[in-house]
Amino acid sequence: MKWKRVRKKDKGDIIDIRGAEPPRGGGRTGGTGGLPIPTGAAGMGGGLGLVIVLVVIGLQMCGNGGSGFDLGSILGPGAVPPSAESPDPLPPGEDPQKDLKDFSSAVFVDAQNTWDDSFTAAGQRYEDAKLVLYSQGVNTGGCGSASSAVGPFYCPADSRVYIDLTFYEDMERQLGARGDFAWAYVIAHEVGHHVQNVDGTNAEVTSMQQSNSDDANELSVRLELQADCYAGVWAATVFAEGDLEEGDLEEAFTAAEAVGDDRLQSQAGQRINPDSFTHGTSEQRREWFEKGYSSADPASCDTFSPDEV
Repeated sequence: MKWKRVRKKDKGDIIDIRGAEPPRGGGRTGGTGGLPIPTGAAGMGGGLGLVIVLVVIGLQMCGNGGSGFDLGSILGPGAVPPSAESPDPLPPGEDPQKDLKDFSSAVFVDAQNTWDDSFTAAGQRYEDAKLVLYSQGVNTGGCGSASSAVGPFYCPADSRVYIDLTFYEDMERQLGARGDFAWAYVIAHEVGHHVQNVDGTNAEVTSMQQSNSDDANELSVRLELQADCYAGVWAATVFAEGDLEEGDLEEAFTAAEAVGDDRLQSQAGQRINPDSFTHGTSEQRREWFEKGYSSADPASCDTFSPDEV
């Protein structure tokens, strides 16, 4: 992806706290919400055979219930993770991830502008999300505390996407999902979750899950696949701008397939259990990303029609 050509405006939506030192505190990091980790894995199935199964999480959305994580083993006893309320970026000359930060910021800003344009064309108002770059652990504004082990996630309570940039290396090394556009897919997927929050889809799905727990996993799958489709819609705008390079789409396809529930369960040495799926199969994730890309139309991303998934 010719990311250095992205010149759309940055509205101050990038919050970098990677230079923050964890303050000493009361040991356990609390909060009103934690990341929902299904039994046996971190959101996407699988055991501990692959660290990534605990890390990937499926590019997930943080819920509004539960408790925070004890990060003492990661940040040290009594440490409290920094929050986005106190930005503390690394000096550019001392930042080993500067290029990745710049690329991630460019993708996030471009995706935001794409959805701003889409909402405006439909006569609706798009409210920006913010991207929080953190290291090791973070205390969110509405979903409690989390470590980088949960992978990239979106918190609807504060409209922020949280990413530890070291996940890029995990994707390459442990999932075989290499390339800048594989990473762009991850970011665009999380922005897709924000779109669902802005348009009310997330709240509606949460309500349905609470009223009928038997359908909770299926609804989660449909929500995730729609975010994949939205990522594809954004990718179509990158193509239209002439910024896709040869191999970019294959990188995104590989990344989408790599985080399928069936693929992660298999890699972890587990029996593939469709009833436990919360994000969709590898085939479904690629299919919906490709559908969004091919149509370039958010209306094509109706994963909630009964026969669509």
